[in-house]
This record gives sequence, structure tokens and C-alpha cells, in this order.
Amino acid sequence: MSTIRFKATEEIMNRRPVHVELPSVKTSRYFGENVFDSQKMQEYLSKEAYENVLEAIDRGVKIDRKYANQVASGMKAWALERGATHYTHWFHPLTGTTAEKHDAFFEPAENGGIIENFQGDMLVQQESDASSFPSGGLRNTFEARGYTAWDPSSPAFVYGRTLCIPTIFVSYNGEALDYKTPLIKSLNYIDQKASEVCQYFDKNVSKVNITLGWEQEYFLVDESYYNARPDLYLTGRTLIGNASAKDQQLSDHYFGSLTERVQNFMRELEVEAYRLGIPMKTRHNEVAPNQFECAPRFEEANLSVDHNQMLMTIIQKIAKKHHFRALLHEKPFKGINGSGKHNNWSLLTDTGVNLLAPGKTPKSNLQFLTFLVTIIRAVYEHADLLRASIAFTGNEHRLGANEAPPSIISVFIGTKLTKMLDELEQRVDDTTKMTPEEKSELKLDIGKIPEILLDNTDRNRTSPFAFTGNRFEFRAVGSSANIASPMIILNTAVADQLAKFKKETDQLIKANNIKKDEAILRVIKQYIIESKNIRFEGDGYSQSWIEEAARRGLTNISSIPGSLEALLCPKTLDLLRSNNILSERELKARQEISLETFTKKKQIEARVLGDLAMNHIIPTALKYQNTLLQNIQGLKAVYPPEQFKAMAHHQLDTIEKIARHVNTIRENVVEMINQRKKANQLENMKDMAYGYEQQVTSYFPTIRYHIDKLEMIVDDEIWPFPKYREILFTR
Repeated sequence: MSTIRFKATEEIMNRRPVHVELPSVKTSRYFGENVFDSQKMQEYLSKEAYENVLEAIDRGVKIDRKYANQVASGMKAWALERGATHYTHWFHPLTGTTAEKHDAFFEPAENGGIIENFQGDMLVQQESDASSFPSGGLRNTFEARGYTAWDPSSPAFVYGRTLCIPTIFVSYNGEALDYKTPLIKSLNYIDQKASEVCQYFDKNVSKVNITLGWEQEYFLVDESYYNARPDLYLTGRTLIGNASAKDQQLSDHYFGSLTERVQNFMRELEVEAYRLGIPMKTRHNEVAPNQFECAPRFEEANLSVDHNQMLMTIIQKIAKKHHFRALLHEKPFKGINGSGKHNNWSLLTDTGVNLLAPGKTPKSNLQFLTFLVTIIRAVYEHADLLRASIAFTGNEHRLGANEAPPSIISVFIGTKLTKMLDELEQRVDDTTKMTPEEKSELKLDIGKIPEILLDNTDRNRTSPFAFTGNRFEFRAVGSSANIASPMIILNTAVADQLAKFKKETDQLIKANNIKKDEAILRVIKQYIIESKNIRFEGDGYSQSWIEEAARRGLTNISSIPGSLEALLCPKTLDLLRSNNILSERELKARQEISLETFTKKKQIEARVLGDLAMNHIIPTALKYQNTLLQNIQGLKAVYPPEQFKAMAHHQLDTIEKIARHVNTIRENVVEMINQRKKANQLENMKDMAYGYEQQVTSYFPTIRYHIDKLEMIVDDEIWPFPKYREILFTR
């Protein structure tokens, strides 16, 4: 066995189990203990300051400056009791990860000593050096100013010995340099428009919250094998290698019992999550070897996004303590399932009603139909933009790979609801008033929706956007993504469509002198007809659906740069700019950043693949080829000519195969390098991204194919890197 592989295997064999002291009390005793939540605010703040913070959370008003110092003082006192020595403004830059700069609490005292200090101005706003964060041209690199501003709707928390304060991150001119700023705007927008529509059905509704529950998939691999694979630790995925004889074909890993080592990791992960107030509910083995999933209870969307970012951080930190490496890449291994992050999205009123759950009366079910159909219409209208919101390097390997939804955005609602919408389309007359008998009969049938859903079709795992009983599940989101990106688009698209629904319904009532319910049904019918093409109940993996989707006029954009074109189309500008979610400059910046990130990641992958091929794989193959040549020379010296040919036939054939594979690899690597140099000379980022996608990465499959063939030929003892069978079956 090669030195690298031998050392990795030896480390694993000699490793002792990691013992971690976990709480012996009920989860409820320590849940949220590291979070400055409303209960702790009541304890540490004055009544006036506490009520001001609650008003900021509930109504979005600014924190009164006269209370900011009180809040900061209370927060500091609580954090110091938790052992905090530093504080940071914790934000979501456009890197997709989180960022933090730690400042100590202490300040020099007049008597020469030090005091712990944390004032209101430090809490509410800070100036951060933003020079190296991606800005997409919103600012010059020599302009270092960026500002973080406290988001009181997401509570501060202590992690390690640092008080973390969730914040937005904006440029000197106020333009968003993060995900949280437009997310909060989109949540406020959908709250306003959904509340207005709810007034048709319940005058008591004054606020609508978006609830979100995510399902986080990830892989765990042993750190020794991870460190022995340069492609894994430099790119997050394997660029060479293929599935072993046994991988996931028996589905025996799916929901299988957890090994002791993995269970120890998961226990510590859950304890840390609970301390941070993340309501983890589910854990299990996923279908691929070494693949797992965890999921929390539903939460308000802004908090849910923060919790997901926090969890991705602690997954990776705790994995290291257990000598694992957590892989959040969407497709770390060829030939087996990749990882996604299903986003379960719904709307909840301040009266406690889930707007995507049928009720007990025809009126509540008409409300359900209103929101269901309006959401479908919004997804149909902005399908390409939703696709763009999940377009990044890792997800391109996963989408449409018979393990995840295809690149075609479609909506699944089940055969029973489909039948009901089809009936509504036929039965609602949009030219003449309905008779009382027609209205009564239709309301009676609408009242039966809960019974219909009890016998609804099974969930469709091939649908990118599926209705699953009381929520929509956006299944196309990637496992490493900041889920704010698709949520910004979904929230805004639905809010915009709700605004149009309200306007069209009011116009019908006024112009045609008809009652509210009939006007609502007419608009619903119109939306059903207009969005019918996006509804699909069948197998999204099938070739027949690709052909059918094309006939329906649905787009199938598999290109990442191609998907990102939707960010600046007129429809997108009208949606996001006119509703003050993102300006045209901010959208251009986001497109530029996404293209640049895509290009740089492809550039890194190309460099790593070239290095592995030229400096590791080819020398190893030639070494084995020389061994075979020596063997042939020995046979020739021992056997007479008439026997030699028969005795050396296999070796000669193998030598020729190695030569062909080596030559093909070398030729393609050289061409890939030349194409990379050409792409690097392009000045326009869009051209460069397309150059990498169409020219540079087009060599990846061929190079990998021939390397993987060599892996099956070359002596296992000298192959330089751990193979799939070793990486994926280490517990």
C-alpha cells in the first residue's frame, strides 16, 4: 500500500474513541441556555427597554437610542456570566458562509486598570473592514468601509467565549453586501401582502409570518482519509475515483442503525444545537454510505436561516473533535447520491392559522385555495429566477442526477388537488354571476378539501417544488447553500402575486358588482389556467418529462452561468427593484459575485485535477508499467520463445492499456491547461464563466474516466490515494 494510504489506515486503526461529557439532565433544562432570548431579556433589561426590543421584533421599528445602552449593558452582563470575553457582529456576507470579527469587552480604566465595556453604539452598529468581501463592483477594493447593524429579530447568542450579535451587512452607501438585508425586506413584504389578502377571510389577522423548516444532509468521512485526498480538502469533492463494488445499491444504509462513533458525534452536535436554541428534531442515516441528515422543528424564517448557518458551522467543528470531516458539498462522490437541503415553507397568521392547511369550513378552505393557487402562479411566473437562486457550483452536479429534482422547475400538488383545481376551472363562470345554488354546491365541495387531502397522492420526491399537506417543499436547494437566497426570491414572488391577486379581486368586485367570494373564485380560476403548465404529477427524472416540459414551454437550464442570466432579466428587475428588495446595482453585483465564485471554484478544481493527474497518477501508472516490463523481461529470460508469448500476454495487454490511458490523460490535461490560460485572459466575468464551463471543465470527465480506469488496473499496493471503498466504509 502507498505511504499516504498506509499512514491514513494506520491512524484509523490506532485511534481511540472520543469521550465527550454530555449533560445528564433533560434537554429542556439547558435548551437555549446560550441564547439571549425574551426570557433572559426580561431578567436583564428594564421593562421599558424590554418592551422596546419586542416592538422592534414584532413591528420592525428601530430600537430607541435611549434604550440601546440598557440593552447592551444587560446583554453584556448575561454574556459575561456565560464566560464570554469577546463580542462580534455575526453576519452573512455573499461568500455563502458567516463572518465575524471579535473585539474584547475590556477598555483601559482611568486608574490604569481595565473594565469590561460594551455600549449601545457597539451593539447597534459597527464599522467593519469590508475590503476583501465580495461586492460585485458595488465598491472599490480600496474603500474599506462596510457597516453591520443589529437585527433584533434574531437573538444574540454565546458560542465558545464570544457573544455573537446577528446583524445585517451593508456598504457605505447602504447597499446590501449580505443575504440577511434582502431576506428581512422580503419577509416584511410578504407579511404585508399576505395580511391584506387575509382580511377577505378574517379581520383579526394583523401579521403573517413565514415559517421554515430545513433538512440538512451531509457526509462524514474519517479525517485521515480526508487529509490523504487533496481533491477533497481543496475542492470539497472527489475529482477522481468511482464507486466501489458495494455502495448504495442495497439501500442498507438508509435509516440503518447508527454506529457508536457517529452516534457520539450526533449527540454532541444536538447538545450544542440545543444550547444555541436550534430545535433539532430528527437524525438518521441517508441513502448513500457515510451520508446523514438532521432536521429541526419549524421556525420563523429569518431565525431558521440563522440557525441553519450556525448548524453548518458547528457540524464541521464537532466533526473534527470526533476525527471526522463533514462534507457539505452537494456531490462529493461520483456515482452515489449527493446532498440537498429541502426547504419546507409555509405561512402562519398571528391568529395561529397555517394558510396552507385546509380548515373546517368552506370559508377557511377558500382561503387555503387562494394561497395555494397564488403561490403556484408565482412559481410559474418566476421559475427561472427560482432556478437562479439555487444555481452554484456544487448544485450543478446534483440536480437532474436521478437523485434530486431536475433543473426544470415544476410544482407537485397531488392528483386529488389537481382534480379539484381542474373542476374549479370548469365550474367557475367568469362571464355571468353564479346562482345561489351553484355557489352553495361549490362551497360544499370546497368544504370537503380536508377529506380529500387525507387520501392525497404520495409525496413526489422528483418534484423541485412539492405541496406536502400543509406546506411547500422546495427540494432543489443545495446542502451547502445559504437558504436565504431561495427564500428571498420565493417570499418576494409570492408577495408580489398576492398584491396582484388583491388588486384584481377588488377590481372585479367594483366593476362587476359581484360579491367577494365569487370575485375570489374568478381570479383563482384565471390563475389555475395561467399556471397549469407548471403542475406536474409524474416522474421528474424521466426523459419523457424533459420532452413534455419543452412542449409546455418550461425552461430546462442546466448551465450555472446560463441560470444566472435570470438575475437581470426585465421580469426580475420589475419584481425585486420595484418592491425595494434589491436594486439593479445590487442584482448586478450578485450576478457578478456568483459568476466569479463559479469561475474561481472551477479554476481551483482544474488546477487540482491537473496536479493529481500529472504529479501523482501518471507517475504511479508508469511505475506499475515498469514493474510489468521487468516481469516480462524475467519471463523472457526463463521461458523459450514459443512459451513466452502465451505467458506474457496479459502483462503486454496491460502495458498497452496503461500507455493508452496515460497518453490520453496527459493530452487532455495539457489541453485543459491551455484552455484555462485562454479563459483567464478574458476580461468580462460572464465570458470567463462560460469559458470555464464550456471549455475548461469539458475535459474533466475524460481525464477522470481514464484515471478511474487506471485505478482498476494499477496494483492496489501502490495506488497513491484512498479509494471509495476505504473512504465510504470507515466508521
